[in-house]
Amino acid sequence: MNSHQFTVGKNVQQKEGFGAFIPASFPAKDLLSYAPEIIKKDAKTSRLLGKLDGITQLLPDVDFFIYMYVRKDAAASSQIEGTKASMVDSLEAEIKTESSLPPDVDDIFHYIHAMNYGMKRIQDFPLSLRFIREIHKELMEGARSTHFSDPGNFRKSQNWIGGKGPADAEFVPPPVNAMHESLADFETFLHANTAIPPLIQVALIHSQFETIHPFLDGNGRTGRMLVTFYLWKEGLLERPTLYLSSYFKKYKKVYYQRLTDYREDRAEQWVEFFLDGIIETAESAIETVRNITVLRERDIAKISQLNKTSSASAMSILPKLFAQPIVTVGTIQEWAGFRSRTGAQKLIDRFSELGILEMKDESKKYDRSYVYRTYLDIFEKSLV
Repeated sequence: MNSHQFTVGKNVQQKEGFGAFIPASFPAKDLLSYAPEIIKKDAKTSRLLGKLDGITQLLPDVDFFIYMYVRKDAAASSQIEGTKASMVDSLEAEIKTESSLPPDVDDIFHYIHAMNYGMKRIQDFPLSLRFIREIHKELMEGARSTHFSDPGNFRKSQNWIGGKGPADAEFVPPPVNAMHESLADFETFLHANTAIPPLIQVALIHSQFETIHPFLDGNGRTGRMLVTFYLWKEGLLERPTLYLSSYFKKYKKVYYQRLTDYREDRAEQWVEFFLDGIIETAESAIETVRNITVLRERDIAKISQLNKTSSASAMSILPKLFAQPIVTVGTIQEWAGFRSRTGAQKLIDRFSELGILEMKDESKKYDRSYVYRTYLDIFEKSLV
């Protein structure tokens, strides 16, 4: 591959005795042109996004599909930052079936809340520094955190990544004054009418944001959400159906190394890694949609074999299982509007007989939960 020498910034010794990364004016001219191999990969990526958009439109319950993907992205993005809780933990926590869930499952809920907030907000509000601060506030306010994160506000002091302090850190982002200058360039770039293909532009948006690192905490999660918001806002996706956190988690060491490459004027390596992520994630999502479509048709056929009353109740419940595939008797009672738990239990028994639901833990006598195992497996096995 042909290589370009980019100028992203450089480490500058500070009066306090440590070096900090000072971004150059952004974007540097070299960031506006790419080797033919990168442009070709960008075109392939764009075609795959179009294919994902098309196949997703065939899902009659696309909102439930999106809801599960947001959960999956929330879990993966939080796990990159050290959270132990999983997507299943968050599903169980929502129906409150487990008292022994990891305490950091709250991280996932805050991410889901911030993502859902952003999806609504961005419909009539521009991508901007104000928008980013709002997302950060929703992500961090009231959240479990290891230190003061000052939700919704850009930092007023020096931060660092790795190590006990800036002197022995793996990376020291720009000091506050340089940070504000870089953020001004960054906001301009969010709306820039450049010749850069939009998928390459969003790659640069993510890497530059992580380089500036403008918050005391939550930069990685906020920056990963920005990718989905940008793709949707720019019309590259009709619906927000592509989330890259699972890819970044799967290749976590490479992810961090490529961000380092970006800062060391090897931006093409970062861009190629990012485009590969969209390709792999889109292909996985397309396969997931296909598998869900087959499963849905199969289970509808099973339900249609029930008597008229049971079939009508079951048909109303099935779509909701696509958003919440772990349920209790109380969940089904609420969804179906049954007056008693008996009716809900009978419907669960019908689903179990049809092989749609299964008891999650047969050793439990009380507070039992039931899982739509085949559906959940589709998500858990995709891009682990």
